Amino acid sequence: MDSVTVDTEPARSLYRRIDRAEWARLAADLDQPLSETEVVELRGIGDRLDSTEVDEVYLPLSRMLSLYATAAKNLGAATSDFLHTEDTTTPFVVGVAGSVAVGKSTIARLLRELMSRWPATPRVELVTTDGFLYPNAELERRGLMDRKGFPESYDRRALVDFLTEVKSGAPEVRAPFYSHMRYDIVPDANVVVRRPDVVIVEGLNVLQPPPAPNDVAVSDLFDFSVYVDAAPESIRTWYVDRFLALRKGAFRNPSSYFNVFAHLTDDEARTTALGYWNDINLPNLTENIAPTRHRATLVLNKGANHDVESVLLRKV
Repeated sequence: MDSVTVDTEPARSLYRRIDRAEWARLAADLDQPLSETEVVELRGIGDRLDSTEVDEVYLPLSRMLSLYATAAKNLGAATSDFLHTEDTTTPFVVGVAGSVAVGKSTIARLLRELMSRWPATPRVELVTTDGFLYPNAELERRGLMDRKGFPESYDRRALVDFLTEVKSGAPEVRAPFYSHMRYDIVPDANVVVRRPDVVIVEGLNVLQPPPAPNDVAVSDLFDFSVYVDAAPESIRTWYVDRFLALRKGAFRNPSSYFNVFAHLTDDEARTTALGYWNDINLPNLTENIAPTRHRATLVLNKGANHDVESVLLRKV
């Protein structure tokens, strides 16, 4: 494979910038394991993911992550050998962060599928931080229903405890299950993680710094983190488009929490979506999510058409 030429950031930057064409060259000798049907099934509402985007962006990213995971495993084994102890290497944890509607859920699902096709990382689990939102009843009690998705709406301690168990090598760890249809935690339902090779953790605020100096940040328990970035104006458009699509689809289910929006006109739906964006999602992005971008190991920069235009990779 040819060497990669990168446009470097300023000398004091933590990152090097790799443009789309150069990043795509990394996949020149890699076989794309997903069919077009599988790509479509992984694509979220409003995403424009296609096989070209998978080939040129996410296939090389999945390969690099698999190499990182293998290196971490080898280091763990070498450390155990040095200490003359049993190898206790634990799952490699990848965090995926970014705004609502930026496409991070699709990316997390895609990475799960792609990484599981590499020989060194066949067992990959995905956990979303939605499961660590406080139940709606508790959010109502705290007066936080209008701030759902903001850092204070999550049980951060439960998420840290969950990841601590994962990284300590516990044979089985359970996370709460969140239903997007019900817009709430489902009592007595769990996502079970049983010591896979990789755990992907996807959520809005996973790169938040700790609330106090002596606290553990969620990202302290990551081995690698990805931030999905785009201009706020583009994300606003994607958010509104997704709301309109959901109004014609999932919102029409009588069991959906959002069924009340199913019969809005196009103009009413657009106005409602913009209200949610301007009052909740944009402030959360501006105040809490975007400021954590610099904490990521890798940043995917998306253009207005949802395609990744460049990659920022933290210097090793």
